[in-house]
Amino acid sequence: MSHFARVNQGIVTQVLVAEQEFIDSYVDTEPGEWIQTSYNTFGGVHYDRSTNPPTPSSDQSKALRKNYAGIGMIYDKDKDAFYQPQPHASWILNATTCLWEPPVAYPDDGKYYEWNESSKSWVEES
Repeated sequence: MSHFARVNQGIVTQVLVAEQEFIDSYVDTEPGEWIQTSYNTFGGVHYDRSTNPPTPSSDQSKALRKNYAGIGMIYDKDKDAFYQPQPHASWILNATTCLWEPPVAYPDDGKYYEWNESSKSWVEES
């Protein structure tokens, strides 16, 4: 079985599990197109989920469209990639992973932080 995302005007509106034959013969009355997505793909890497924690698969040809599609995500036809909507105006889309990155790295001190867009900095949660 495979996963498919219905994309309407660049936005994912539905995700389902089906065989390719079903998608090919499905008479769909809703707008959009069905695009295959991989449940095991994140950041452009296909993972083997039988390992704990999941490790990159030996066969990276299985990595589809940078990220597994979810409802509300964007499908960029030019990049042939699924990605989340931009979380903050200052964050930049990494072209390799199609993941959003803040202009300042998350602190690595074991504390919890929240992004403050007006100061463009991480603020410790209290």
